[in-house]
Parts: sequence; C-alpha cells; structure tokens
Amino acid sequence: MTLVQLNYIVALDTYKNFEKAAEQCFITQPTLSMQIQKLEEELGILIFDRSRKPVKTTEIGAKIVDQARVILNETDRISEIINIESNEVKGILRLGIIPTIAPYLLPLFLVNFVDKFPNVNLIIDEIQTHEILNKLKSDELDAAILVTPLDKSDIIEDPLFYEPFVAYISEKHRLFEKEKIKSADLMLKDLWLLKEGHCFRDHIIQICDRYSKNEIPPETNISFEAGTIDTLMKLVEHNFGMTLVPYLLALEVRQTKKRKYLRDIEKPTPKREVSLIFKRAFVKRHLINLLKEEIIDSLPEELKNKRRGFVVG
Repeated sequence: MTLVQLNYIVALDTYKNFEKAAEQCFITQPTLSMQIQKLEEELGILIFDRSRKPVKTTEIGAKIVDQARVILNETDRISEIINIESNEVKGILRLGIIPTIAPYLLPLFLVNFVDKFPNVNLIIDEIQTHEILNKLKSDELDAAILVTPLDKSDIIEDPLFYEPFVAYISEKHRLFEKEKIKSADLMLKDLWLLKEGHCFRDHIIQICDRYSKNEIPPETNISFEAGTIDTLMKLVEHNFGMTLVPYLLALEVRQTKKRKYLRDIEKPTPKREVSLIFKRAFVKRHLINLLKEEIIDSLPEELKNKRRGFVVG
C-alpha cells in the first residue's frame, strides 16, 4: 500500500470516472486502473464496483477511502509544519466563493495576496453554497468564502465581516423619493429576486418575512427571477421595481451616475455574515490565516467593525 495508491482511490471516489480521475492524477487510465486493482488485491476487498456507471464505491470501499483522506491530510500536515518552521509560504490553496460575493470582494485583495505570496498557487472556483459544501467534503476545495451560519458540525466558520444590504430602487417606484428606507418598507412581491439556489435570495425573503406587514400591491405585474444581481439592477434602471444589493457592490455603484438608485436601509440595518470556512481536519491553517489577514486588510474601514446587528441567515 502506497500514498500514491491512496491518492488514486480518493480521486476515483471523487470523480466516479476512471478517465477524469486519471486526468486529475496526471497519469494514464490503464495505470490508474492497474494501481487500484493492485491495492484491492493486497487488501483482499473490492473498493469500487466497476460494473456500475458511474463507478460506485462499495460499502467497505467508502470506509477505506475515508481513511485514505485522513492519511493524505496528515501527510500534508508534515509539509505544512516544514513550511512554517522555515518561514516559507508556498503550496496550493483551492478556494471556493459564491457568486454574490466573488465580483466585489476578490478585486479588493487578490492582487496584493498574489504579489505578497508568489509561491502560493491560489485556485478559485465561483460556485453556489451547496456545490462548495460538496467539494469541501470530497477535498476538491480547501476553503471557501460564503455566507454563514451553516450549522455544519464538521465545518469551521471564521467570520470576516458583516455586510449590510442596500436598496436599489427605480425612479418610478413609490420609495424612490425617500432618502433612506426602513426594513418594514420592503415587500417580497415588490422585489426582484435571484433564482432558487442563491443564498442572497433566501436572505431577502427572511428580511421581508421579519419586517414587512404592509399589503401594498406590487409595482409591476411582471414575474422574473434572475441568475445575477447585475440583471436585477438593469431591470431597476429601466423603471421596473426594486431589489437589494450587497454593500461592496453599492460602494462601486456610488462612484457612478447609477448612485441615484441606491438607498440605505435605516437601523437596524439587515446584514449578512461573510465567513471563511474550512473543514475541522484541514491542515493548511497557516495559509488560511494569511488569506484571512489579507482579506480583512483590504476591506473598507466601516466593514472592519464586527458588531453583528441584525444578521440574516
């Protein structure tokens, strides 16, 4: 039994396909198959059911793969210890980030992080929360930036900042003339939302459920759910309804003529908790801490205050 063989069975368990697993391991498919078969013969068990498509991990095989992940993680810990002792910052960091954070947060810290740590290969994957959790579980990601709380016992949540929601209102909307709006002004039927699967959508619904008591008819009879916040903003700019946007996006908009559509929400202002998350067994803590420091240093001063307030989620 070798570490290389353990890496191969983890790859096949992750991708459920010999061709994809071999590609990820930078070997040929016959080599991957032969090495896994050798390990199975040595252990006297079948780790994978090859008759199934996609390839299925057997019940005993799943236990073997789980232990292989532990062993490989502990092996990585040796490299991490050496890097820390030698004051070297290097390695691969695979980072997931959700679409409603990525475009606004990444530009703040990415260039500085890469310049400061040129020996760190930062691989970023912009995907939704459920995909991030699946990839963390299968070790395809090391860490992620998303909105918490998640309430997952095997995940550590390290809050970075609390980001207010800001209203984006069309000129023909009844709330446009107000300098600021209240959370109670928000009505679900009156707001453009992202499609299901986006936590930003869920948070807006929570805000409306908590505060909205009014039954004013919606401003339009159009029903539409978008895949991006940018699409929702375009609708508002063409005199359709309103939506909510994250604070970091609002900061960018305030530098343009489109700032006329922005309205701050009075206290208690609803916020979302943006966190850096990783598995409890994760070994690259040094890299994670450096990433966290760089992110926090890049934030606007007003977001560095960690007072929670009304946090959705």
